[in-house]
Amino acid sequence: MDRTGRVAVVLGGTQGIGRELVTSLASQGATVYLSGRTMASADAAAREIGLGTVALALDLAQPTTIAAALAGVPRVDNLVIAAIERDSNTIGEYSVERAIRLVTLKLVGYTEAIHALRDRLSDTASIVLFGGLALERPYPGSTTVSTVNGGVVGIVNSLATELAPVRINAVHPGIIGDSPYWENKDNAPVINRTPLGRLVTMAEIVHSVEFLLDNTGVNGVNLAMDGGWLLK
Repeated sequence: MDRTGRVAVVLGGTQGIGRELVTSLASQGATVYLSGRTMASADAAAREIGLGTVALALDLAQPTTIAAALAGVPRVDNLVIAAIERDSNTIGEYSVERAIRLVTLKLVGYTEAIHALRDRLSDTASIVLFGGLALERPYPGSTTVSTVNGGVVGIVNSLATELAPVRINAVHPGIIGDSPYWENKDNAPVINRTPLGRLVTMAEIVHSVEFLLDNTGVNGVNLAMDGGWLLK
């Protein structure tokens, strides 16, 4: 797709899927603002990706700083919030500090980022948030992760009405086989339960995000990307 003249913001764009998405959007002609938690990490990613990408320093777990961090963004046609943190926080060894950080990052931070950019969203703008399938398939220590991913569903359902005609959707990946976090782990038990017979790839996640960004008939959707894993 030709995205020349379009402005995209990818929060959490320095590594993993976020970085792959930045590269894809920029290679199609979009001006992409990518964020990292520090300016050093964002600058490094922007230099390595090239293609006119612009670096921002932003920590979604510090929501009172988000508006200032985004002040230089002139307009938004596509907003993707891909920033996540993994937190195995069991009840037996429960960390209040880690729980507060993750809840703040994903629920308050995601929402505040949208609020901060609200007056710069074009009439045809679209937003994609990242959740995850710990919502549907919890595991020991996933209480906070499962809860905040359920919160992403709530944000999508609420803002699809409040932001109209701006569209908002979310993608909820399962295990991504070639991601830096998962590629060297033993994923055989999940593969054996996946009708597709393999794990989804980062390229497929990027494609799903671009579909949600571009298809003007899709709104208020929480899309599971798991190769059918939830069916078994």
